[in-house]
Amino acid sequence: MAGRVTMDPSFGGADPQDRAPGDPGPALLAEKVGAGLADRWQAETSMLGAMCAHALVPAGKLFRPVLLLESALAVGGDADVVLPAAVGAESGHVASLVHDDIIDDDELRRGKPSVQYRFGADNAIVAGDALIFDLFAALAECRGTGAAADRIVAALDVVARCGIDLCRGQSLEAELCARRDFDLDAYLTMVRLKTAALFRGACECGALLAGGGEDLVRALGVYAENLGCAFQLHDDLMSYTRDTGAMGKPDTSDIRNGRLTLPVLLAHRASSPQDRIAIAEVLVGDDDPAVRREVLVAVLERTGAITTAAAMAREYSENAIAALRVLPPTPSRDRLRGFAQAAIDRDQ
Repeated sequence: MAGRVTMDPSFGGADPQDRAPGDPGPALLAEKVGAGLADRWQAETSMLGAMCAHALVPAGKLFRPVLLLESALAVGGDADVVLPAAVGAESGHVASLVHDDIIDDDELRRGKPSVQYRFGADNAIVAGDALIFDLFAALAECRGTGAAADRIVAALDVVARCGIDLCRGQSLEAELCARRDFDLDAYLTMVRLKTAALFRGACECGALLAGGGEDLVRALGVYAENLGCAFQLHDDLMSYTRDTGAMGKPDTSDIRNGRLTLPVLLAHRASSPQDRIAIAEVLVGDDDPAVRREVLVAVLERTGAITTAAAMAREYSENAIAALRVLPPTPSRDRLRGFAQAAIDRDQ
């Protein structure tokens, strides 16, 4: 499903050993979050504790928590003050993955059985719900680390609204799949809601809890929304530009699921009637997905859709970088800039 994005928090940033004195760097920040996650549910002996620990540990790339922490540092804050919120950000993200796996009936997540496959869909729904509530509990825990009460309330508001946007995006994606009407504007709206919302929530939450001014919080929100869009559009593109995936086979996930992603929408807009028929047949066909992918890639190249999609992703990346200009110069601002550039440079 669109929106499942992961990223190594050190990519696009300086080497962890090449940082200024006192600057924790993304590797250490991720390590702190990972330790917090490991402690969060593993002491609980109930089935709920087992399910949540299974979902959270070992941790993924922890990109959203690192975004939250880097945003706090970028406005002059203390990473330890917002650390509980960063741990909560991962709980919220993983909750969305647990629910995604139920919707898609996926058996694997991060190389091991998904929660719904191991514990059953009914139990997985409860685990996902618990992780959402854990996100809000973690935000409240920032009272004990020194965050101002009014800032915590503001952060709760941001996270709740971004969560609702995520749900709006999920619902819109279902509509688009059902309608199959090649609506590019609606698709870009879906990406902004479903994928970029949690990026925006992480950055704004970190800046708010760290005491950042309204202009800096707003700038980081703009940065995050554009970063999320750039990342998802580049993900769309890689489905058709990578020759092989992790298993040494062409990436056929979007083909198998009949997803209308950016390159396909752009190709349909620029296609001849014959190519539009070919696109439709690829999306609804039941023959070998790898063969259908070859047909679709030929249409994408013929219509210039790959080039156009890459340019659109690059524009979002540039907009994200531009939004950071109001922030004071810090290693964290530099890393945030690196994340935006790397979002469109990665090949995996």
